[in-house]
Amino acid sequence: MKQTIHEVTSGTPDKAVVVSLVIKSDRLSDEMVHYSLNELISLAESAGVEVLDSIVQAKDSVDSKWFIGKGKVEELRELAHRLGANTAIFDQELSGAQVRNLEQALDLKIIDRTQLILDIFAQRAKTREGFLQVELAQLSYLLPRLSGHGVNLSRLGGGIGTRGPGETKLETDRRHIRNRINELRHALQEVKRHRVLHRERRKKTGVFQVALVGYTNAGKSTLLNRLTQADVYAENQLFATLDPTSRTLRLPNGQDVVLTDTVGFIQNLPHDLVAAFRATLEEANEADLILHVVDSSSEMRERQMQVVDEVLQELGAQGKPRITVFNKIDLLPDGRSEPLAAEGDSIRISAFSETDLEAVKLAVQEKLMGDTKSFRIPAGRGDLISLLYRVGDVLDQEVEGEDIRFDVRVKQAEFDKQGHMLQAFMAHEAMQQEGESL
Repeated sequence: MKQTIHEVTSGTPDKAVVVSLVIKSDRLSDEMVHYSLNELISLAESAGVEVLDSIVQAKDSVDSKWFIGKGKVEELRELAHRLGANTAIFDQELSGAQVRNLEQALDLKIIDRTQLILDIFAQRAKTREGFLQVELAQLSYLLPRLSGHGVNLSRLGGGIGTRGPGETKLETDRRHIRNRINELRHALQEVKRHRVLHRERRKKTGVFQVALVGYTNAGKSTLLNRLTQADVYAENQLFATLDPTSRTLRLPNGQDVVLTDTVGFIQNLPHDLVAAFRATLEEANEADLILHVVDSSSEMRERQMQVVDEVLQELGAQGKPRITVFNKIDLLPDGRSEPLAAEGDSIRISAFSETDLEAVKLAVQEKLMGDTKSFRIPAGRGDLISLLYRVGDVLDQEVEGEDIRFDVRVKQAEFDKQGHMLQAFMAHEAMQQEGESL
C-alpha cells in the first residue's frame, strides 16, 4: 500500500498549515479573528508543531462536506505540498466525516482545535489523576468520530493527535471505548471522593483555601512560586501547568493558608475536557477565595476575563469571593497608570516585585479575615453561639446581664455565607478592623 504524507513516523516532526473559517454572520472583528488565529498558532507551537503558514476563509456557512469551501481545499492542498507540510490544523471543531473527507482530499493529517488542546494536555499530564482525565477526554472526543478517522488511526506513527495515555486504545471499537470510558469515570469518582475527604480534613483544621484561576499563560504558576517559594513548572507557554499544585502561603499576620494553582482556561475550552477535569477544576469551586490572575499586557485581556467568568459559571463558582489580580503590569507601556477595570476587588502587580507580592498577601488577608465585630447573644441561644465559632475566631467574651458579648474576628467568606442570622445581634458600636485594633 502506498504510504501517504500524513503517515509520519514518530521521529518525523509535525509541520503544519493552520486554517480558520470565519462565518460572516458571526460578525467577528478583524482583531478577534487575528487573535484567535494567533492563539491557535501558539497552541500548535506548544504541542511541538512547526507552523509553516496559515489560511483564513470568510464564508456564509460551514461546508458540511469539507468544512471550508472546495476551492480553499484545493488551495490548502497546493500550499501544503509546496511548503512540505504533513498536517493541517483547523481552528474550529470538525465532524468525523469532515476529517475523513479532508484527509482523503489533502493526504494530510487533519487536527482540529479540540484535538490539539487534548494533545497538549496529554503531554503535560504527570500524575495518575492527570492521565485518567486526559484519557477520558480523548476517548469522549474520539467515540463519535471513529468513522471519521477510519483507517488513518492505525497508520499514524506519532505526533499531535496520537499522544497520551489513551493512544494505544484509539483503534478499539465503540464497545471497548465505552467500557473504558465507564472505567475511567469510575476511577475519577474515586479521585473526586478522595479530594472531597481531603478538602473536608483541611476545612476541619480551619485553614483557608485560596485558588489561583485565570486564562492560560496569565502567570499563575509564577505567582504561586513567588508567593510561596515553590518550584512549580512555569514557562511562557500555553498550559504549562496541568495538575493542580497546592502550597502553604503565610500571610502578614502569621496565619497560613493553602494556595492552589489550577489548570488555565482558554476560549472554546472543549466540553469533554471540562467534564473530564471537573474533579480538578472543583478546587476553584471549593475555595474560600479565588484569585483571578489576568495578563494585563494581553490586548485581549477583557475577552480572556470573560472566558474565565464563563468557565467559573459553568462550575458553579461565579459567586465565590474574588480578587482580580492584574499581573504583568511591568509589560504595559503605561505601567501602573494603564486603566484596568474589574468588578469587585482588584489589585495590579508584577509577580517580580517584592512590594507587589506583599500587597497580594495583605489583600488576601483582608478579604479572608474580614473585620473584628462585636455581638450580644442571649445566653440561651446555643445555636447562635455555635454559629459564631463557625464564622470567625472568638477573641474575647464577657457576660452582660442575660447576654454574652463576643468580640469575633470574622472569616469573611464564611460570614458572607452564614452571617445573616447574626446581623440582628451585632453590637451597635462600630468595631475597628483587626489591623487597627492590634
